[in-house]
Parts: sequence; C-alpha cells; structure tokens
Amino acid sequence: MLQAADVWFGYDERKPVLRGVSLSVPPAGIIGILGPNGSGKTTLLRLLAGTRRPQRGSVTLDTTPLTRLSRAALARRMAVVPQETHLAFDYTVLEVALMGRYPHLGAFEIEGPRDYAAARQALAATGVEAFEDRTFTTLSGGEKQRVVIAAALAQIAAASGATAPLLLLDEPTAALDLAYQLEIAALLRDLRERLPLSIVLSTHDLNFAASLCSSLVLLKEGRVLAAGPTERVLTADGVRELYGVDADVRRHEGAGHLVVTPLRRTQAGHGR
Repeated sequence: MLQAADVWFGYDERKPVLRGVSLSVPPAGIIGILGPNGSGKTTLLRLLAGTRRPQRGSVTLDTTPLTRLSRAALARRMAVVPQETHLAFDYTVLEVALMGRYPHLGAFEIEGPRDYAAARQALAATGVEAFEDRTFTTLSGGEKQRVVIAAALAQIAAASGATAPLLLLDEPTAALDLAYQLEIAALLRDLRERLPLSIVLSTHDLNFAASLCSSLVLLKEGRVLAAGPTERVLTADGVRELYGVDADVRRHEGAGHLVVTPLRRTQAGHGR
C-alpha cells in the first residue's frame, strides 16, 4: 500500500504547499485528487512518486519509506503520466513505449526481446498496437495519451511486491476534447478491471472523477477537506467548500454515477 502520513512540503519554506496531508492508496483502487489551482495536487503526486521528499511526515510503499528505495526500484513499481509529453525527436510509437523499460535495463544495456514484448503488450492493452511504426507527432491528442499510458504500463510490467503496481496521472484529460475524455476514462476503467493495478489521478473535472474513481481526496490550500468513497465525498456541500460554487450533485441513472452540474459561484467564491 502507498501511504502519505502527515506530509508537509513547500518550495518556499515560509509558505507550505501541503499541510499535514495523509492518504492511503489501497490495492486495486482508483483514487482521484480534486482541488482548485494552487491546492497542491501536482505537488502531492510528486511526493507520492518519490520525485520530491516531504519536509515533514513520510511517504511509504508497503511500509518502506520511499527515501530508502532506489530510483530504479521505485520506477519498477510505479509510473507517472504527466500532463503533457514533448519529445525532442520524431520517435515512433514503439520507441516511446520502449522508453518505459529504462528501469529494467543495466548500464549501457539495450532493449532485448523481453522489453519489446512488454512494450507491445502495453500498446495492445491501450489499443494503439496498430500505430507502432507511426511517429508520435502524427497522432491525435487522445492517441498520444494512450501511447504515454502504454509506456507507463511497460515500465511497471512484472512489478513485484505486496502492492499492485501504481499508475499516477496528472490531469490526464486536461488537453483533450470531450470524446477523448470519455475514451481515456473508459481506457483507465478497463485497465483497472483487467490488470492488477492501482491508479491515482489529479483532475479538475468533477464528472470525470465521479465516473471513474472509487474514492476521492478533496484538497484545498494544501489541506485535506475530505477523503473517502466518491458517493460520500462528492456532495453539494463539498463542491461549495472546495470551489466556492453552488452545484447540483445527483446520481444519473443513465450515466450510472454521480453527475455534477455547476449552478453559480457563491459569495465566498467571489471573495476569494
């Protein structure tokens, strides 16, 4: 299990970005981190991934502090999908997927049959195996996101440990249109059902989170406002406190999950 316990962090020591944040990522769960701009969502993901160290508190994986794990060992257990991916050269889709194999290679070692098999299996899992010879730059936004997720899956393929391998995504639908947002949600849901995988994602999109996440963490000004099952945490009161917005939150029978309809900004929201 990946856990953060009473984590504090700030890029400026006088102004913490995270203030006593605690959360647990259960095996085979999908956790969404919600919050306005500047709430600390991306910073929290960086601490969970081990690319930043908490100034107070701890982040552990199967009770072992991340600081005691080598970068390669950690990269074989969890992978991060950033908001945007920019490549310096015209790599093919297969070459991008193979980039995920770097923690499995020794110094000066090149990819072998096992790495190619893992990369192709990941491309198949994300539905882009037919594109392996195309250059990454020729793909649509949604196709690029699928390839980047494939590289992450190739990275954590055959991960060992008490915890299922972890996939951390920072705003995975931020640059996508509505059709691709639905497509990525369906992909992540399908991956979670078919693979031994835990997923943590940050997002501004309340309906994306509601459609996908089994539990949520509401983050505001670096503190956790609420955390728990989506149906309990995602409420009109929670949306008002988090964003300063009045919203109608109800279960939509056709969608099969909660749907959030923003109505108006509150006076508190205008005053922020």
